[in-house]
Amino acid sequence: MTGSPHLSAPSDDDSGRVRWRRFAVLTIPAVAVTAGLGIALAQGVLAASFAVSGQQFKVSASSLEGEGFAQYGSVDVNARQELIPVAVTAIREAKLHSLCQSVVTSLPVIGDISLNLTAGKKTPVEASNLFVDATQLAGDAVFTNIEIGRDASTLDKGPAEAQGMQDLFAQQADTVSITDLQQTAWATNAGTFKLSGLSMNVSKGKKECF
Repeated sequence: MTGSPHLSAPSDDDSGRVRWRRFAVLTIPAVAVTAGLGIALAQGVLAASFAVSGQQFKVSASSLEGEGFAQYGSVDVNARQELIPVAVTAIREAKLHSLCQSVVTSLPVIGDISLNLTAGKKTPVEASNLFVDATQLAGDAVFTNIEIGRDASTLDKGPAEAQGMQDLFAQQADTVSITDLQQTAWATNAGTFKLSGLSMNVSKGKKECF
């Protein structure tokens, strides 16, 4: 009809542009994650040297004494290549009294299953080059010669590998003492980890260190 709007079929070029737009929308999130992971790897910002599980665990101790303390922000990565922000606490030499570690897994039909580990009730647990990738930490702390606000890439009081990205906030101290320690973490690394009086128990129900 005369005067009717003329609707033309999309050209091959138009169809191609539509397909590329859809492809870009679908792939941009994946590319962004991959790029972020690549940047983190290149800058050495990844904390744990392994893919972390999908579960955090809890750690408590009646007291912790450490020599060579450093703390800075970093990221862990899981098996899905997702980045998880953490606060890394690094201690060159540490002693922990009455250590408790717990993780709860919820399974179909069975329900909650708790894994509890305890050690150091008589002789303290000893660790060297200890790294804890945590999301929460509580307790009463005392530091000696603490430096707050230091560039994370220049830390030199903790373990040799305890450094973060340039320009990021960090703190360090000659020694640290924490009583009634409670922390929630994704990962723990240590050069050596000596657990005196180790006991491990698996039970039904939710039984956590705190």
